[in-house]
Amino acid sequence: MIILDTHIWIWWVDNNSRLTQRQRELINTYQSSGLGVSIISCWEVAKLVENNRLILSCSVDEWLNGAITYPGVQLINLNLDIIVASTQLIGFHRDPADQLIVATSQVYNCSLLTADKKILAYPNVKTLI
Repeated sequence: MIILDTHIWIWWVDNNSRLTQRQRELINTYQSSGLGVSIISCWEVAKLVENNRLILSCSVDEWLNGAITYPGVQLINLNLDIIVASTQLIGFHRDPADQLIVATSQVYNCSLLTADKKILAYPNVKTLI
């Protein structure tokens, strides 16, 4: 399994051109073993819509309900290990959603597929690019 960062998940579901060919290939490769999506990514999508930073072709509920059923997607709930790990990311930036997604990747010992430069620069998480 790999973990999808929120923007990667959005780009994939919406067939956005910002998703690179390499990212598409990685998603296709890992679909059968699992594409982990943190529950915090659902919250991020809803907040982006609320703040008019993301426009969807349907309601946020419809989009989320459809997006979590995409082939290979496994919704990952928060648990105590993830919560605690998210507070122990030494030298990581202060975005709580990013902290929880990185911690999810660490706790599950999975690589994180992201285009986020801050996450890619963090040495204590396995990333795919």
